Amino acid sequence: MLRALSLKDFVIVDRLDLEFGAGYTVLTGETGAGKSILIDALSLALGERGESGLVRQGCEKAEISAEFSTADLPELQRWLADNELADGDDACLMRRIVYADGRSRGFINGITATMQQLREAGDFLVDIYSQHAHHSLLKTAAQRALLDDFGGNSALAGEVATTFKHWRELRERRDEMERNAARYAEELAVLRDETRELQQLGASAEEWENLQHDHTRLAHAASLIAGGAECRELLAEGETSAARQLHAAQHKLRELGEYDPALREALESLDAAAIQLEEADRFLNKYLARAELDPERLNEIEARIQTIHAAARKHRARPEELPALLAKWLARMAELEGAGDNGALAREERAAHEAYLAHAKKLGAGRAKAAKSLGEKVTAEMQRLALSGGSFAVALPPHEETAHGLESVEFQVAGHAGIAPRPLAKVASGGELSRISLAIRVITARQGATPTMIFDEVDVGIGGGVAEIVGQLLKSLGATRQVLVITHLPQVAALGQCHLRVSKSSEDGNTLSHIEALDAKQRTEEIARMLGGMEITATTRRHAAEMLGKV
Repeated sequence: MLRALSLKDFVIVDRLDLEFGAGYTVLTGETGAGKSILIDALSLALGERGESGLVRQGCEKAEISAEFSTADLPELQRWLADNELADGDDACLMRRIVYADGRSRGFINGITATMQQLREAGDFLVDIYSQHAHHSLLKTAAQRALLDDFGGNSALAGEVATTFKHWRELRERRDEMERNAARYAEELAVLRDETRELQQLGASAEEWENLQHDHTRLAHAASLIAGGAECRELLAEGETSAARQLHAAQHKLRELGEYDPALREALESLDAAAIQLEEADRFLNKYLARAELDPERLNEIEARIQTIHAAARKHRARPEELPALLAKWLARMAELEGAGDNGALAREERAAHEAYLAHAKKLGAGRAKAAKSLGEKVTAEMQRLALSGGSFAVALPPHEETAHGLESVEFQVAGHAGIAPRPLAKVASGGELSRISLAIRVITARQGATPTMIFDEVDVGIGGGVAEIVGQLLKSLGATRQVLVITHLPQVAALGQCHLRVSKSSEDGNTLSHIEALDAKQRTEEIARMLGGMEITATTRRHAAEMLGKV
């Protein structure tokens, strides 16, 4: 539910802070006062495209913040957590900044968010229906999506699309394999020869590393032996070795330590050094005992290295890359060998097709059930909306196999009793389409989970008693949802539980828009204005009070 909306320097609004409650809220105002500003601002907070013209003249940026309650939206809470945008509270703060140069930034709960993330979060929070939204109902895709959403089949429709894509990919793969069978057979023959060669070579990354190490050691064996012996001479074997001089220093410090105990710390350091020196000499002695010149082994290693290098040059790879290259070729061989088995691929394709058909038939059954229910409910509402005798139906004509299932979805309407329904786009006039669209939107909204619904002058082309019925429909929807309606009809506005009025003023040469909540007296004046125009009489005020008294 929308709790609060704050605007700063947006179009002709300098500063605006609004709080919203549950139920049915109406928003009215004179033409040109800026009633659509609220919708535009909220749309921006929910990720719609922004532009520099939205920033109030003379300002650097426009700021929009919308606070929503997420207490009853566990799916949104999970989405926020998955995207690391949760703040641990039951609120979701959507914020958008649009700069005068056209740049914009988005935030969710104070954390920088992409426009896609704003839109995804917005899908959980708000549905906005504009005065032109009924035209979208003339599109097949919109009708199909609306029916699937109404019947709770949207997830199944997604599975149908997924299984269709998988089946088509397999079919295209089989077709490709059949077209290129000769070329694939030739490629497979070449790969078999090349993989056989590398398999016989048997090179591994570990072996190549060991060969490099052993070659370096054996190639410098003479230097290692001579150098090791020289080091032993310097450390312990020679007359001027480090061990002899260290021993002399230890002896001298022991004597001096009799005169000054402070020298014992230096003596302890030399004792530790003597131990380290002895360990180093012992290690060198063992190393030299094992070290030997082995020209035969060196020749073997060099020959092996040359063999691996030759294979690497042939295949245009580095020696250490040969094992990965072999694995790649073996995988490609398995793919080509599987492709050669047309029977296995055909069986896989048939299984995928059967899975698609199973999902598509299940979707078709769900659509048939939803179509019947939607048709009956919209038909019932049409009788109330001055379309007496008219009927609404959802036709599901069979269709070739597509990602959308085995049938088309077509909304049909009969404007009068006794005539067969025809496609909505062909028979509904502007006023009829507006009323039918409103009936469909209200009915389908009852099935949905979006907590906040905004209707932007969807009552255009409606008047008289029908307008009051429209208001009753929207009010009934407000019993279970938060409903905000921008309207020019007093019959619709009078039924609101909360009434906001948009007004416009001129300050210091600038036009500014304001929105305020109306009390009972102010509501009477506003309804009277809507009834009688600028000249408000006592009669229109009584009429307005009478209309408000019905609420």
